[in-house]
Amino acid sequence: MTATTPAVDIPRLQRRTIRLLATTQILGGVGVAMGVSVGSLLLYHLTGGPGLSGFGQALSVIGGAIIAIPVVRVTNSYGRRPGLALAYTAGIIGSSILVAAIVADSAALAFLGMFFFGGGTAANLQARYAATDLSEPSRRGRQLSMIVWATTVGAVAGPGLMPFADGFVRDNFGLPEYAGPFVVSALGFVVAGLILWFMLRPDPLLVARVAADAPPMHKSERGLGAGLRAVRGNPGALLGITAVALGHVIMVGVMVMTPVHIEHTMSGHEGHGMSVEGVVGIVISLHIAGMYAFSPIVGWAADRFGRRPVILAGIVLLLAACATAGTAGDGTPQLAAGLVLLGLGWSCTMVAGSALLTESVDVARRASAQGLSDVTMGVAGAVAGALSGVVMDAAGYPILALCAAVTTVPVAVAALRARKN
Repeated sequence: MTATTPAVDIPRLQRRTIRLLATTQILGGVGVAMGVSVGSLLLYHLTGGPGLSGFGQALSVIGGAIIAIPVVRVTNSYGRRPGLALAYTAGIIGSSILVAAIVADSAALAFLGMFFFGGGTAANLQARYAATDLSEPSRRGRQLSMIVWATTVGAVAGPGLMPFADGFVRDNFGLPEYAGPFVVSALGFVVAGLILWFMLRPDPLLVARVAADAPPMHKSERGLGAGLRAVRGNPGALLGITAVALGHVIMVGVMVMTPVHIEHTMSGHEGHGMSVEGVVGIVISLHIAGMYAFSPIVGWAADRFGRRPVILAGIVLLLAACATAGTAGDGTPQLAAGLVLLGLGWSCTMVAGSALLTESVDVARRASAQGLSDVTMGVAGAVAGALSGVVMDAAGYPILALCAAVTTVPVAVAALRARKN
């Protein structure tokens, strides 16, 4: 492990780390949100239907999960800074491939691009854990949630800026429709990665390990295997991983098919004065606001009332979201309300689950357990994204929402069983 200076002012370093992470989350949030908003529509048009468009989003999610594996090894070996930079580099590659796929009108290239685009999501997710490396236990939920909240600015602005970015790139560079958002995504990832690479010094994870007098890590302990050993038989860690993964499954399953549902319901109803892209941008922006905007309140509640009660509150919100969105039909306001609830439920399970996992594992194996959580979440979300298009194609959006609601059962049971621990 790289040596670090013992005389570090940890509270000051933590404040600086939070500011840096918040800045890069805004930039990364723009990139990820634009890709999420336009990705399913792009693949819908390239493949000719909703069935395979869900697989594109699934590849993005599973790409983020697979990219997290080398990111964890790099993080354990060298710290948060190179690990986050590696994840953003993958996102830049993915955005560039997607632009090439649009120019070439190639679905195969688009699928490959969506896989690497998941690196941007992996970076955003890993950043929340970087905020906890030097945090006090009583403030862990709030400081983690501040990084989640910082994504709000970029994530909410991203979908709304999508038509402008598309038009600007099309008019000035002659690129086809949908290329603009991915150009902006690449730029956001570049700037975020550069800021972290040059300014996240000293590395918070390395400082935390020195402060805790953690022993040097053997090469065999730098991968996900160490994380698996850390959570096995650990009720708190297992509940944290379960809450994060299943909350993400429900959110991904419903959210990725919402743009396609909007396009279906708007067909034959022209003349509303707003394009499909405009409606999608507004609805997804509201959804992302639900995911991130209230996260400081969620973090405060997790610190004040405990992680498990907030996880259970998230389950209630996810159920309400599925019921609201699934019965909305062509009612855009009700659909938007359902997507806001979906984001709020995700926020509760993500913030409280991540905090519970972090505090349940010792500092030496914490990064491995956190990486394992992101991989588990990514794989589970990828399955949800892949199946969502199939269910949507076969049975429609209401049945998709019903299937998502049923998914809440395992995490609700796990949280209720562990409530006295």
